[in-house]
Amino acid sequence: QVQLVESGGGVVPAGASLSLSCATSGFTFSSYAFAWFRQAPGKGREFVRNIDWSGGSGYAAEFAKGRFTASRDNAKSTVYLQMTSLKVEDTAVYYCARLRPGESYLLTNSYDFWGQGTQVTVSS
Repeated sequence: QVQLVESGGGVVPAGASLSLSCATSGFTFSSYAFAWFRQAPGKGREFVRNIDWSGGSGYAAEFAKGRFTASRDNAKSTVYLQMTSLKVEDTAVYYCARLRPGESYLLTNSYDFWGQGTQVTVSS
């Protein structure tokens, strides 16, 4: 069955860096695009950054530009989110999701499978 499992979250001070991983299984990884989303307490789930089938990442939320980088390793069936210069407002649960082919990256209902999320807490 399709599985996406995030890891790498934790508690870090403001200004630190953190790298998240999303290990996948149960499907042909190289055929799919993915994205990272996040959800802060009391807020809706928001798009962070995409990673397409070729490794390109042309879509990014404004807050992610210049700080967050998405990548993938097809040999490991894993996608990554490298976050730098973390801010308190980056505190959220971070999710990876698999995009349905041909759908829009920016809409949450474009994704057919989600991981369980990993908590990132940035302290001041």
